[in-house]
Amino acid sequence: MVVTSPWEYAAARFEALAYRTDPVAWVRRKIGEWVWSKQAEIMRAVVEHRRTAVKSCHGVGKSHLASRVAAWWLDVHPPGTAFVVTTAPTYAQVRAILWRYIRQIHRAHQLPGRVNQTEWHIDGEIVAFGRKPADHDVAAFQGIHALHVLVIIDEACGIPEQLYIAADALTTNDGCRILAIGNPDNPASHFKTVCAAGSGWHTVRISAFDSPNLTGEEVPAELAELLISRGWVEEKAAEWGVDNPIYISKVLGDFPDQSPNAVVRLADVAACRLSLEIPYLPEQLLPVELGVDVGGGGDLTVVRERRGVRAGREWTSHSDRPETLAPLVIKAIVETGATAVKVDSIGIGWGLCGELRNRRREHGAQIIGVNVAEKASEPEKYLNLRAEMWWKVGRQLSADRAWDLSTMDNGDKTVAELLEPRWEVDPSGRIKIESKDDIRERTSGRSPDHADALLLAYLRPRGNLGGLIEGLRG
Repeated sequence: MVVTSPWEYAAARFEALAYRTDPVAWVRRKIGEWVWSKQAEIMRAVVEHRRTAVKSCHGVGKSHLASRVAAWWLDVHPPGTAFVVTTAPTYAQVRAILWRYIRQIHRAHQLPGRVNQTEWHIDGEIVAFGRKPADHDVAAFQGIHALHVLVIIDEACGIPEQLYIAADALTTNDGCRILAIGNPDNPASHFKTVCAAGSGWHTVRISAFDSPNLTGEEVPAELAELLISRGWVEEKAAEWGVDNPIYISKVLGDFPDQSPNAVVRLADVAACRLSLEIPYLPEQLLPVELGVDVGGGGDLTVVRERRGVRAGREWTSHSDRPETLAPLVIKAIVETGATAVKVDSIGIGWGLCGELRNRRREHGAQIIGVNVAEKASEPEKYLNLRAEMWWKVGRQLSADRAWDLSTMDNGDKTVAELLEPRWEVDPSGRIKIESKDDIRERTSGRSPDHADALLLAYLRPRGNLGGLIEGLRG
């Protein structure tokens, strides 16, 4: 609003004062948007508590809400007294998620000043910015001085403790606030610590079952269409299983427990899904190889691309006929330029290996049959090759953060499957991995086909078929 007289100025400041303690009214009346119950709870928590942590499921507009909190903060405080700092695990997330919403609300509602990709300026002064400092930079936000500082930590599970310390250093007086919001997908993160009882943070949890589409809360139809749906929740319950860590995080909005018997540890694989934002050297994106888990008995056939450290595309088929699957694999070889294809050669897979070798002129890739029931390269440690593959590829590459799972196709499904198998020690002291049949029985028919294809893509056979791992960096 353009103020043209002292009376209008006084009226504007009175309105801002009224809205300062009621962000819900600000959004509803000034912006003209709907605020549903959990959003209102979070906005009021920011008013009442110095530090608020929000554990959120998928698909409830957490970054959209954070953008409204940022705009409200700058609009209701006197010019020159307020500042907003936002951060996220990567600069791309800062720019493309939260600040995209900030740019939209600024443009749509003619809020004061001007906004660019990651900065808001009013009267020639910067009043808000989005940054992704170095993970260990406790002085990351030094130099920000204002009576009312708001720090928004978006995608909060991916932010290290040092940046929480930096945020706290900015918000030392009573007029400052911190809002940390994100999907609780890593129980080893500092976000888990701040969400714990006794941490000094006020914590709010949003489950899919709190969403209007599942509670029946009345909201405008156009808003309901944007929120998580009952159909999606039911689909993921069947696809992932209600006790799978991905379901607990993305549907229930809570931190999963880390099972001591899980082969691949949740905290390890969660770290591998965060983009490092560092350009890979050409040699780090080699070799280009494919892993093929061949379906049988109703299982899916999955082809997974591996480009050096980075997991990539995926192709699938419900067929179990080698003559039908071979064209799919050849298509993937041609599209990726893969030099080697590792095929689960048990049963139907043996026929696929033969079909692909017979058609070598069409693709030129080396076809490697992998029988995971065979003897491990370290038989004194592992029951069979499958156990060695799951342990040295799935578990160890995740623990070493030696593969990049941040952009792979069908990521949630694949990671849900990676987290499923359990391990134990057999009477001879060898590591034994739960069989596919046992997994199906325990999980009402779910099979880790996507995960097995991923492991095969990263498998580095040595010698003939038996020897296993040279290591990702080998």
